Amino acid sequence: MTEPKYQIRALHTDSTITVYQAYSPEIGLTAARHGRFPAVWQRDRMTWIKPSFLWMMYRCGWGTKEGQEHVLAVEITREGFEWALRHACLSHYEHGLHTDRSTWRRQLKRAPARVQWDPERDLHLQPLPHRSLQLGLVGEAARLYADEWIVSITDVTPLARVIHTHVQGGELDIAQQLLPNERPYPVSDEVMTHLQVGISTN
Repeated sequence: MTEPKYQIRALHTDSTITVYQAYSPEIGLTAARHGRFPAVWQRDRMTWIKPSFLWMMYRCGWGTKEGQEHVLAVEITREGFEWALRHACLSHYEHGLHTDRSTWRRQLKRAPARVQWDPERDLHLQPLPHRSLQLGLVGEAARLYADEWIVSITDVTPLARVIHTHVQGGELDIAQQLLPNERPYPVSDEVMTHLQVGISTN
């Protein structure tokens, strides 16, 4: 069965969704230990959250890239995540989708969240035809994420390393079974249209 080109797939429950980020030990270890980001985590900077485990592995090189040695599974409220979706703007201008470039720039400047769709990855971290959501949070959204939406933070670096070892050994079936159970995340057609077009409905 062919995957829809644009679809949010994530590990989620009735009340939470898990997203991934990777940090240096200074931030990653402290955040996992206390379930909150430490003071050194800058709330005034853009932060990107990723519902796809394998896209996170592509981004951080299975936790081997400098400054991204600790992969965090951040469980946040669905209420917060969906607030970010509703207030998001597409991160790049699309001719034919936006009215004009200057209108898109104004929308992007005031939006507390921005959407980017990147190719999903397979176990070898090669691109797939369908896309994976990356959600950038800035300003109000970044502060809400850090201070109100987080339910738990888990260091999943050991899991990443085990899966990577199986991939390197050609044991793809075992590696596949260890992946988080990411399922289609339920959002309305209206919200999905908004996320693909990137024009705020608020």
